[in-house]
Amino acid sequence: MDFVQEQAGDAVIVRLTGRLDGTVAKSVEDRFERLLTDGGSPYIAIDMAGVEYISSAGLRVLLLVGKKLQQAKGKLTLFDCIPHVYDVFSMSGFDRMVPIHSGSAAAIAALR
Repeated sequence: MDFVQEQAGDAVIVRLTGRLDGTVAKSVEDRFERLLTDGGSPYIAIDMAGVEYISSAGLRVLLLVGKKLQQAKGKLTLFDCIPHVYDVFSMSGFDRMVPIHSGSAAAIAALR
């Protein structure tokens, strides 16, 4: 799993690429933890276009990030999910907890 972050004004875009499953969940969680504790923005938009698979362990990581951001008075959004990853979000009800947008501009606008 690749984890690349970039600043977009007062928000951070995190681009994930690969499989977000049990084998990488802990390392991805640790990367988000470092991002949040190193004074990173409490506004994060995650680019899901490169995520080809997500498991329940991956969903758990995103939920934890969302809760930590909420506690920090921040927000989490996702954008550009491929269809079968979006289906996982939809079937699990995750899409009702975390906004999912089409395109980075819409995701970043929703953070403000």
